[in-house]
Amino acid sequence: MITLERSDLARNEFSFDGQAVPFEQGMTLASALILNGIKSVRKTRREGKDRGPFCMMGSCYDCLVTVNGEPGVQACQVEAQQGLVVESTPAEPRLGFKEL
Repeated sequence: MITLERSDLARNEFSFDGQAVPFEQGMTLASALILNGIKSVRKTRREGKDRGPFCMMGSCYDCLVTVNGEPGVQACQVEAQQGLVVESTPAEPRLGFKEL
């Protein structure tokens, strides 16, 4: 089990919806968000329900976020980096999907 000291995490951070998120080198965006108590990163298109990291291996697409203005990024597949601007995905994403 990895034990992270808050002082270690404070050295690196990215922002999520304007909130500073500390992380340790090597973490993905999703793991850093979960470690910091952020469980929801998007809303479902039809019902606006909370969704967040689920499979943590890029299969489910429940962790889609916008990173530095690029929508549709899987948070579980991107390594956290100092200064990234990460935003949650609204219920009506800007991804160009058509309603079935």
